[in-house]
Amino acid sequence: MLPDVIRRFDESVDGTFEQFRSHIPINRAFYIASELGNWSLIWHLTGVARAVITGDRKAAVRLSAVLGVESLLVNQGIKRLFNRQRPVYVGNRPHKLRKPVTSSFPSGHASAAACALVLLIDDQPELAPLFLAMAAIVAGSRIHVRVHHASDVVGGALIGGTLGLIARRIAPLR
Repeated sequence: MLPDVIRRFDESVDGTFEQFRSHIPINRAFYIASELGNWSLIWHLTGVARAVITGDRKAAVRLSAVLGVESLLVNQGIKRLFNRQRPVYVGNRPHKLRKPVTSSFPSGHASAAACALVLLIDDQPELAPLFLAMAAIVAGSRIHVRVHHASDVVGGALIGGTLGLIARRIAPLR
C-alpha cells in the first residue's frame, strides 16, 4: 500500500498539470516531448547534433552507450522489482502516444533525461540551462500525458542522475 504522503503528492502535482491539459499548444508540446523521449531519441539526437557541430564524437558515443546501459538497468531491471499501476486515463487521447506496459515506477523517461542531463552538462556546462529545460519538459511530459505519477518521475530522475554521475566517474571525457 502506498503511503498517504506519496499519494497526496501525486494527486497535488497531477492537479497542477490539469490546468494545462486543455491548453492546446502546451498539451501538444508535452505529447511531442513524451514521444521524443521514447527510446531516449531526443538524447541520442542531441548527442549526434553536438558531435556534428563540435566534431567531438567521443561525448556522443559516451552519451549513447551510457543511455543504453541506463535503459537496460531501469526498464529491464528496476521496473521489474515494482508492480505499480499507471495512472488511469479514461477517454480518447488528443494526440498519439505509445502505451507502456511496464510498471509505472520508476519513469524511464525521467531516468534517461536525468542521466543525459548529467552527461551533457559535464561536456558543455555553459548549456546547462538548455539541457535542464529539455530534461524537465521530457520528464514532466510523463505526468502531463498521464502515464506516470509524479513520484515515478521523481524516483526515475534520482536513479538516472545517480547513474549519470557513476558513468562520469567510470568514463570521464578528459
